[in-house]
Amino acid sequence: MAGRGKLIAVIGDTVTGFLLGGIGELNKNRHSIFLVVEKDTTINEIEDPFRQFLNRDDIGIILINQYIAEMVRHALDAHQRSIPAVLEIPSKEHPYDAAKDSILRRAKGMFMAEDLR
Repeated sequence: MAGRGKLIAVIGDTVTGFLLGGIGELNKNRHSIFLVVEKDTTINEIEDPFRQFLNRDDIGIILINQYIAEMVRHALDAHQRSIPAVLEIPSKEHPYDAAKDSILRRAKGMFMAEDLR
C-alpha cells in the first residue's frame, strides 16, 4: 500500500450518492467496499462484511448508518484500532443521535467534566 491512499467503505441503506462520488472500488479479489442494507438484511449479513472491512489493510474509514451500527454494536465496540476509523452517520429515515456514537463516547471518556467547560 506504500504510496497509495486508503479507501472508504460504506454500510448503509442508501449508498447511491457515495457510489456516484467514487466510493465503490473492487479489490483484486473482486470484493466490494460497500454493503446496501435492506429491511430483510440479517445481522449476520451486516456483521460479516463489517468484520471483513475491519481486516482489510486498504480501508482507512468505514461509514455506517448509525441505526445499522446499533445492530452490530458488539462488533463495533470490540474494534479498538484507530484505522480503519468507524464513523456513524445518519440515514434518511433515522436521525443521528450523538449519545449512541461510539467515537464520541470514547472521546468523552478521555476528558474530565472540567476540561469541557
